[in-house]
Amino acid sequence: LADTFFFSGLIGRSWAMVFAAGGFKVKLYDIAQQQLTSALENIRKQMKELEESGFLKGTLSAEQQLALISICTDLKAAVEGATFIQECTPENLELKKKIFGQLDLIVDDKVILSSSTSCLLPSKLFTGLKHVKQCIVSHPVNPPYFVPLVEIVPHPETDPSTTERTYALMKKIGQSPVKLNREIEGFVLNRLQYAVISEAWRLVGEGVVSPTDLDLVMSDGLGMRYAFIGPLETMHLNAEGVSNYCERYREGMRHVLNTFGPVPEFSGEIEQKINQAMSEKIPVVPKVLDARRKWRDECLTGLAKLKKKMKSD
Repeated sequence: LADTFFFSGLIGRSWAMVFAAGGFKVKLYDIAQQQLTSALENIRKQMKELEESGFLKGTLSAEQQLALISICTDLKAAVEGATFIQECTPENLELKKKIFGQLDLIVDDKVILSSSTSCLLPSKLFTGLKHVKQCIVSHPVNPPYFVPLVEIVPHPETDPSTTERTYALMKKIGQSPVKLNREIEGFVLNRLQYAVISEAWRLVGEGVVSPTDLDLVMSDGLGMRYAFIGPLETMHLNAEGVSNYCERYREGMRHVLNTFGPVPEFSGEIEQKINQAMSEKIPVVPKVLDARRKWRDECLTGLAKLKKKMKSD
């Protein structure tokens, strides 16, 4: 299977593992050799742990998957033979534009140039490139190894075949791609996430509920449902179909939504209150945060297994 190549930060490493699990040859590219060496060590450690706990993705063993990943500090050598290039540099427009500008000069007319950006619009990233038809955003959810969603966002000039090929590739490596028909600030995931965060912020700020109880409403309430079905199917099932739901709850929904406050500042007193509550629960110490993240990833792995089982039943 054809080569793919990346950049070696946290998201880059996770992407590399996802593609290797799908049986693809991966080249990890970075300008710093040390960064690459530690990335490979980190991937090896993670894969071994996943294999031991029975959570390794794909049909190949950890060793076979590791053998598919190589490292490279020469951009020209890195792109040679690649069919798909996933950029995973920090969320900085100038840096990303510089990289795509360099790639634009050395790639052929077949390779797909894809960005992991979570908030930069394709029109900001790719406009003016010779290969703009081959450019697309493939936004993963952190960590992509455990959370399969990928938002595929085209530039206005992206060729439909670029979108189709990216979608098919993401399916092939076991991710869950969704296609946006056009670009929009925040894409879809973050628009939904920010809508929830802003109402959470207002409810805590207005003293309606404590920060920890607010989180419980999601983790032990809405979130349990949303782990398997989305808000639209929820409406459909909570009445005799969507139209019946609207008939029953239209008035009530509009009434409640009209009481929502303005967009919060996300600073000041409320920020301190929420920060204090979260820090009491999980102190802001690297060791403690990392342990909690590890626990979160284990939960996500278990949930992914359960979802797979539910689908096949």
